[in-house]
Amino acid sequence: MPLGSDSLFPPVRRRSYVFITCFVLVAVTFISLLSSSVWNIRPSPYLPTGGSQETWSQNPQGEHDPYHHQYFLKGPPTERFRDNLLPNVKYITSWISAGWTNDVMTYINLIYLGFLTNRVPIVGMFTPSHIGGHVPPINFGDVFDVPRLAKALRLPVVEWHQVKNLTHGDLDELGCWNLWEAVQDREHMARRSSVPDLLKLDISYTTAPTGIKLIPRYEHDQHASFSSLAALSFPETRAENLVEPRASPYHAVKLPPDEQVLCYDYLYYVSAHQPFEFDFDFSPAWLFVGQHMHWTAELESITDGYIRRAFGTQEGQPTPPWISIHVRHGDFRNWCEGETKDCFAPISVIARRVEEVKKELLERKGLTVDYVIMTSDERDPKWWEEVTAQGWFGLDHSQTEEIYGPW
Repeated sequence: MPLGSDSLFPPVRRRSYVFITCFVLVAVTFISLLSSSVWNIRPSPYLPTGGSQETWSQNPQGEHDPYHHQYFLKGPPTERFRDNLLPNVKYITSWISAGWTNDVMTYINLIYLGFLTNRVPIVGMFTPSHIGGHVPPINFGDVFDVPRLAKALRLPVVEWHQVKNLTHGDLDELGCWNLWEAVQDREHMARRSSVPDLLKLDISYTTAPTGIKLIPRYEHDQHASFSSLAALSFPETRAENLVEPRASPYHAVKLPPDEQVLCYDYLYYVSAHQPFEFDFDFSPAWLFVGQHMHWTAELESITDGYIRRAFGTQEGQPTPPWISIHVRHGDFRNWCEGETKDCFAPISVIARRVEEVKKELLERKGLTVDYVIMTSDERDPKWWEEVTAQGWFGLDHSQTEEIYGPW
């Protein structure tokens, strides 16, 4: 209808409505943008709420580090771990029980579950499963750069030695979930681990429901799902699945799974979509945690020294880019039937794969890589002659243990 005397709204009044409508739209847009900005700059739920910024720890770049462990503990390590926990913070922990690589993956899964449950992970030490039980354990933070990891994740990562005095601490009682017995039928107990004893913990285990299995009632796989384990951390699902706990080994106490320190016996066999999904690019544990784990600066410096000596890189020259291969033969021989010649991949096959990696680096990164490093536990001199014939380099570890210790 044309504007005029016969229109529904007189011209002046229509202009007023148009003006009001435009004003409302502008106001709504402004409020939406403001809300969006507030949402984007909202503080992490893990940011410390007390204390002044002047007391915050500093990272190497001089920036404040709000994810430093000191903001999620009461203070220095205590003789009983509970005395060092903040009442308004919930935590999550677990133990390792395999070879070193699997142990790293286990701790990655633990930290990822920290995301899913909105809890602060408490990570234990690495045990010397590959170098002999006579060697003392090593702290997680002596291997991986924990402050860098926590900052990348925007999630605090605490270590057990920061929580509890492991030298003079008391034996603490703790209730945990027994996942191992719920996902396999061979062993009727929680997964064995030396870590609870190292942490001076007396564990009372509650067997988890078999419904945590990724593939229900499938005896040939023992993976649990991340979502089912996360659900056990919340009150309703926890209450629905409580059964009588088993007595702890030392004090013979029976404790339900702890509500402040969520605890699982073993987290290596955990996936979101399919078993052993670390092999795939969709692995959430790798995407959200694993790819952000870096060696400590000290380890990177030591490694760079070995590499430069192997290459003969002159002082003042940058370390050239390199490709590293690790060929594990030692205990893998147990999987070979008879001769290993037809069991292990020959050097020619490995060389073909190296060339494929070089090509991909050039195409994707524009990076030309001429140096290749081979590490292996193979002791056959003829095999190593094939390696050097490719123009590849080995590392001289003849004095490594003497200088740096068995780890």
